[in-house]
Formats: sequence, C-alpha cells, structure tokens
Amino acid sequence: MTAGTPVLAASGQPQRLRPAPLGLGDTVRVGGAGLRTRPVRVVLSAVGIAIGIAAMVAVLGISASSRAGLQAQLDRLGTNLLTVRPGSTIFGDQASLPDDAPAMVARIGPVTTVTATGFVPDVSVHRNDKIPSGETGGLVVLAARTDLLDTVAGTLAGGAWLNAATAQYPAVVLGATAASRLGLGAAGPDVRVLVGDTWFTVVGILDPVPLAPELDAAALVGFPVAERLLGFDGHPSTVYERSRDDAVDAVRAVLPRTANPEHPEEVKVSNPSDALAARNAADSTLTALLLGLGAVALLVGGVGVANTMVISVLERRNEIGLRRALGATRGQIRRQFLAESLLLSLLGGLTGVLVGGLVTGVYARYRDWPPSVPPVAAGGALAATLLIGTLAGAYPAARAARLTPTAALATT
Repeated sequence: MTAGTPVLAASGQPQRLRPAPLGLGDTVRVGGAGLRTRPVRVVLSAVGIAIGIAAMVAVLGISASSRAGLQAQLDRLGTNLLTVRPGSTIFGDQASLPDDAPAMVARIGPVTTVTATGFVPDVSVHRNDKIPSGETGGLVVLAARTDLLDTVAGTLAGGAWLNAATAQYPAVVLGATAASRLGLGAAGPDVRVLVGDTWFTVVGILDPVPLAPELDAAALVGFPVAERLLGFDGHPSTVYERSRDDAVDAVRAVLPRTANPEHPEEVKVSNPSDALAARNAADSTLTALLLGLGAVALLVGGVGVANTMVISVLERRNEIGLRRALGATRGQIRRQFLAESLLLSLLGGLTGVLVGGLVTGVYARYRDWPPSVPPVAAGGALAATLLIGTLAGAYPAARAARLTPTAALATT
C-alpha cells in the first residue's frame, strides 16, 4: 500500500495515509548507511575533496605563519633602523659620504645610536695564497666600527666580535655567507684568511643579519687596521642609525641634509624593515596563485562527488523504488541522497582541514615560525565543502526523487 492510498476510517469515511516524517537524525542515518555500502568508492571520492581543502588550508596557514614569523622578527629586530648610503652625483659618478657623516647623524635629537662601515676597494679575501687576487667569489672587505653588531641586531654563530683591541690588529669577523664560501665553520686563533696581502686571524663568524644582508658576504675588519694595512681611505660607505620608534619618519626626513649638508641629493636613505615587509608582500602573490590551484583541486573533487552520487542513483534504483512503494515521499528521497552527498563532502573536508593544519604545523616548525591557521581558513574550508556537497548532490538527488516506484522496480 503506497502513501496516499485511501483507506476507511472508523467512521466509514475514506482518508489518505500520511507518510511518517523523516527527521534530521533519520536523514543522516539513512544517508550514512548509503555510504557504508560502498566504502572504497567513498574514500576515493573524499580524497579529491580532501586534497583541495588541505591545499587551501595549508596555503592560508603557511601564509599566516609567515606573517606571524615576520612580525615576530620585526618585533625582535626593531623597525627603527635606517641606513644612509651615498648615491650618484649629478654627472652620474659614484658619490661618497663625508668622513664626519656618522658624527653629524649622531647629533640628531631622537637618534639613539650610530655606527658605520666602509668599503675597502681592490682588496679581496681568500682561504690561501694560491687563488688569483681577481677572483673575489663575490666577497667584499668592509671596515667596521666596534658598535656595529649591536646597532644592526646581529648575532654571532661563533667566536667574538671586534673590540677596541682586535680592531687595531689583523683580526677579521666573517659574515655567514663569506664563511660558507671560504669553507670555514668555526673561528679560532689558528684559523686565518688572506685579506689583500696580509694574513688575518678569524676571530668570529656571524649569523645571517636580516636587517643588513650586505654584511653576510663581507669580511669585517677594524677601521684602524684597514687604514694601516689595506689602504682604506676612512670614508664611511654605509651609516646605520637607530632612533626612537615615534621619530623614525622625522629622522628619515632630515638624514640626507644632516649626513651631507653640501649635497643632500647624493644621499640615499632606506629602512631595512621595509624590505622584509616587501618580501612578504611578494609572497602574498604566490599565496593567491596557490589558492587558485587549491580551488581547482576542490572543483575536481566536487565533480568526483557528483559522479559518485549519479552512479549511486543508477545502481540503487531498486532501493529507491522499494522505498517509494513503502511510502517514502519524493522529498524524503531527495533529502536522503543530498545527505549522502553532504556527508561524503564533509568527510573529505574534515580530513583536508586536519591534513592542511598538520602540513602548516610541520612547515612552520621547520622555518622556525609560530604555527598559525586562521579560524576563517578552517571555517571557510568547511563552508566550501558543504557548498560543494550541496551542488554536487543536487542533481543526483533530484533525479532519484523523480523516479516512480513502478519505473524503479521495473529496472533489474
């Protein structure tokens, strides 16, 4: 007896049977039962959704972790470091800073510390005397003041920084890149490199310096020994200064005229922390590209779910016909198959969120970033999953609901 069949009531008047309502719990249970009958197909379909969701969550998580790492780095290094370098003259020649440029900059009220380095031209650094002097390997020699390391927030990988004593003698501190190219992993009294024609003792090796990357490929010696042994003329090539955080813009505005009053147009001022922020902005472009690829993968996964549901409807025509004959309405059949599609997508979505979060955590730990998965990423991923499930299941569910009991049961 099908739904809607007239029966006699106690009063003798005919009335129609109404199908029992199918609650939310019943709908989920019936939909889940359909998935359990085809576990391999379900897993393969869910994997497509999981890959797309995992890619999107991982991309957003890694991007957020990168920004958190950058912010932590800037908080540690500070954003109040400005560098002053010579530009070009009106004739296009290389300009130079006055010898007293550091002292002039130090007179600016909000400035808290000033230091400088000077480029030593025509001097190379080698591991031994068998290498032609013209082959520099991309390394430079810089004269450095003893307060340089504190000003640029640099750290030592080993050994010691230059002090008032070692700055007078043939002692050198190597940047991280310079030490690597020279094949040196440690400093010590027995470790020497050839700077120009003089052997210098390697007293220290620096870690990479984020705010002054030019120091990474440099051999740093004291100003006095550079003038005495290497022919250094004493001109600073770069002045580093730190000021109060609330006065950075004001100091930046007066630095050119202060460092070189006669030719302020020949002075270039930069903020190294801006370069770090610009690098992060460039990474955002790559993030958008990877998000697009994740969206494509999610779309492909949605097509896989739709294909699975269409095949399911074709394979289960007898079940649909039997349920319709026993009184299930078209709306109940529609909700059953829509619930299957949503559960299938949700299975893939939850798996993708977990995998994406795991990838984010592992990569962030590897890069020494604080792991960060924005809640909007996980929430948006699950919302996208439910949307994909709804769209993928709408047509198969409607197709199943249109089947009449006689047509469905007539199919073998």
